[in-house]
Amino acid sequence: MKDYAKKFYKFTAWRKCRASYFAYRHGLCERCTGPGKIVHHKKYITPENIDDPIITLSFSNLELLCQDCHNREHHERNSPVVEGVMFDSNRDLIQVGGN
Repeated sequence: MKDYAKKFYKFTAWRKCRASYFAYRHGLCERCTGPGKIVHHKKYITPENIDDPIITLSFSNLELLCQDCHNREHHERNSPVVEGVMFDSNRDLIQVGGN
């Protein structure tokens, strides 16, 4: 989590919005229908838009994802240009491919 967003994710408004959206989506990942875990912002939160409730609290910008789909969203879009490495759960680069 980015430092500028830590305070936002502790706000009551976000916690209520997250719980409501989770229930609205019946707890299922919107991509694979597995158990959902993370309410993801489709348009990423930035320091410039973090105070805009249309970005941060609107259902139209939210998506319930399981951990795997959320990891794919962030790590595949931001994958390094070098083949044979990937990010682990701690966001460290690790070698892949059987070596």
